[in-house]
Amino acid sequence: MPIVKHTVSFDLSGGVTREATESLSWTDEAALPKAVEANVVGLYPDHTFQTVEGWGCAMTESACWLLSRMTPGDRRAALSRWFGPEGMDARFIRMHIDSCDYALSEYQSVADPLADPALDTFNIDRDRKWTLPVVKEAVEMAGGRLRVLLSPWSPPWQWKTPPEFTQNDAAVYGGGQFEIDTTKPGRSFGGRLKPEYYGAWAKYLVKFIQAYLAEGIPVGMLSIQNEASAATAWDSCLWSGEQERRFLKEYLYPELERAGLAGFAWHWYSGDHFEAIELLHRRYPDRILMHSESCPLHMPGLPVSMSATEDGTLNRFDENKTPQQCDYDDAVAYAHDIIGDLNCGMQRWIDWNMVVDRKGGPRRVPGGFAAPLVVEDDGQLTETVSYAFLRAIARAFRPGAVRIGKSVYGRDVEVAACRNADGTIAAALLNRAGETVRVNLRMEGKIVQNVELPAGALTTVEIGA
Repeated sequence: MPIVKHTVSFDLSGGVTREATESLSWTDEAALPKAVEANVVGLYPDHTFQTVEGWGCAMTESACWLLSRMTPGDRRAALSRWFGPEGMDARFIRMHIDSCDYALSEYQSVADPLADPALDTFNIDRDRKWTLPVVKEAVEMAGGRLRVLLSPWSPPWQWKTPPEFTQNDAAVYGGGQFEIDTTKPGRSFGGRLKPEYYGAWAKYLVKFIQAYLAEGIPVGMLSIQNEASAATAWDSCLWSGEQERRFLKEYLYPELERAGLAGFAWHWYSGDHFEAIELLHRRYPDRILMHSESCPLHMPGLPVSMSATEDGTLNRFDENKTPQQCDYDDAVAYAHDIIGDLNCGMQRWIDWNMVVDRKGGPRRVPGGFAAPLVVEDDGQLTETVSYAFLRAIARAFRPGAVRIGKSVYGRDVEVAACRNADGTIAAALLNRAGETVRVNLRMEGKIVQNVELPAGALTTVEIGA
């Protein structure tokens, strides 16, 4: 069985991503003079778990606007980073229903649903300007294998209650002070959907799905609400668990069930909580588990949060952190999160924006967040080390892979392992130690000794069938 080791490392001093590939060889462990007991990473292909369905990203209006400004050749090259076979070979796209923070401005598909309760004026003309043409290119590039997740950030503001708080609670996002009018409803700062409009909102969502399907967009998933407990300074809507349950059960779930749309999704902003994912999997083993959003909560390469001082200056959360350290920490966070999610039952993984500009936008509210791909001021595309980490994982664990058992000697190395559909076995190993670590890789009576994992590097190992 041939073994190929691929390592992605990052030079913090120069900000350079380095990738290296080498071949390894098995040894029959029984032939060794003594048993290997230290620094062992064990792989167990006969213990199998969930099927990994693939990877994806969000195609927001802002991301599509950036891509639409490129030449056709440059745009195709950028899209291939996610949707081409040599890139992430993505299987999923997330798209927002009406505006979100990564739209160029606020909008909704029915301007005034109180004046138009039948929703006769419903249209997706705004989406046809930038979003849909670029997404259609991605769908074509992926060869019809993509499925789209639609997520609303807010119902039409006319159907909502006013904001409930005098101050926006954005602790998860790094703070933020805004003037909030608690006497009038709006798309931003939360508020709740009034129960008398639950039926109308369900109808609105169905019309949106139907409109996208008519455009050839392969919608296959729908979430009730983006971050239902976040009253953010952009499009948002608060739901209690009971309110979501009622809306889902009485208005939306019967239609979703008939369409085969059921599962659980989460974001990464509140910490690991891997155990919660595992508990969900144990309680509902037949449901899809999907990570549906993640992004570093700062501008690309800058320790700058979205919170601001009174004069509007965005705050730095770490004066000593370099751009290189920012980029590298993001990459490690991505790998750590994916490995942890996989080991607890995750099947689908979707990142936030496919691409942002150097300020982390364009965004219709102050601040910006990082992404694995960045469009520079001159229009050139930069692959960050986060993208290199993500691509290495996606190439190792291809759509249709089945997670297998593993054991790890300690906490210095985080590991996930899968068997791909072609029979190859792959493992991803993240070295969290501050120094080079050498591990002994064991599987079915064979061992590879002293596999070098550079400090802070992500290493993948692929074992031929």
